[in-house]
Amino acid sequence: MGPVDLTTALRSLPENPRVVVSGNHATPWHTLRLLDAALPAYRLWALNGQPGLPDRDGVTLETSFVGPGQRRSPRLSYVPSRLSLVPTLFGGVMPPDAVLLHTTPPRGGKVSLGTEVNVLPSAVEAVRARGGVVIAQVNRHLPWTFGDAELDTSLVDVMVEADEPLAYAKVVPVDEASARIGALVADRVADGATLQAGIGAVPDATMLGLSGRRGLRIWTEMFSDSVLALERAGALDPDVPVTASFLFGSEELIEWVDGNERIHMARTETTNDPGRIARNPAMVSVNTALQVDLFGQANASRIQARIHSGFGGQTDFIVGALHSPGGQALIALRSWHPKADVSTIVPLVDEPVTSFQMSAVITEQGVAEVFGHDQREQARQLIEHAAHPSVREELREEAVELGLAAPL
Repeated sequence: MGPVDLTTALRSLPENPRVVVSGNHATPWHTLRLLDAALPAYRLWALNGQPGLPDRDGVTLETSFVGPGQRRSPRLSYVPSRLSLVPTLFGGVMPPDAVLLHTTPPRGGKVSLGTEVNVLPSAVEAVRARGGVVIAQVNRHLPWTFGDAELDTSLVDVMVEADEPLAYAKVVPVDEASARIGALVADRVADGATLQAGIGAVPDATMLGLSGRRGLRIWTEMFSDSVLALERAGALDPDVPVTASFLFGSEELIEWVDGNERIHMARTETTNDPGRIARNPAMVSVNTALQVDLFGQANASRIQARIHSGFGGQTDFIVGALHSPGGQALIALRSWHPKADVSTIVPLVDEPVTSFQMSAVITEQGVAEVFGHDQREQARQLIEHAAHPSVREELREEAVELGLAAPL
């Protein structure tokens, strides 16, 4: 399809088309509203969809990672998938009819996807292969990033010029428990290690504890201001690019990444490929969970059987980190869930399992070494070093019932 206007492009779509849109905090809201007004029924595929997504009769909210704008919708269609395999869905059983991107203005025959690459390149390839439509909302506020973020303008059918302010991350103070967890994680990271960095109090606290390290590398699904702090502290290897699939943070972070060749934005099939992750030296993957049980199984996706988020990159990075020379797959969480007012270390997870076989589980109580120990020692470590003291006796009794400890 050659260059056309938006109305003509949308008329060319089949009945109830599948539309893949930039997710997380990079959604092109202006153009999405135009699309929603023009299509009576469609399937909207977005990763970690934020509040404001169209949620009405006729719209099916599809995703493999549920965000707050999708979580409680009766029209949610959750498709379980490792994030690294979402491109396989687009190329097979879930082909898109249209892709709606958020990009910079064109430069030299290209646009940049800015803060959000993720599964979008594969969606564009899949939609072009079947003669669908690629729409870009062009926003001069987006930063120019390199790597797989750069897209040839010949792949875009419709450009809608609409500047709108970017979303920025709120500053979350690091609480005492997160600071303790972060310090314990940081103690396990040596000079020259590769980090999977996320967003939140624990990753921030971890990074804060690593400012004195040298030669660190970043290979991650996403990153935030904590990576900028490491760069400024001289902790990162200057000869190795920061590799990520999307980013979210402060206005200062956006200014840093804009036109910065140190930042290499890569598609999900690259960042989340366990084989590629494993090739990073001393890969340290830090993820969190809602529950961890005495068998070392983690639930990070569901609450009362209802989907809360999804596998995300946890399954990919845990496997990749464990196969990295000197790598570690860490689960970091509070020992007590403040909202639910329950222990996060449980006898047996009562929800579907997200991941298992991590290197260690770290709470503000301490470090439970898991990998390489027999099942009884794993359970003992979790009870004695990760669980809240108020539930340890109960967990010891449950361990006996589960065959994970000798009778008391």
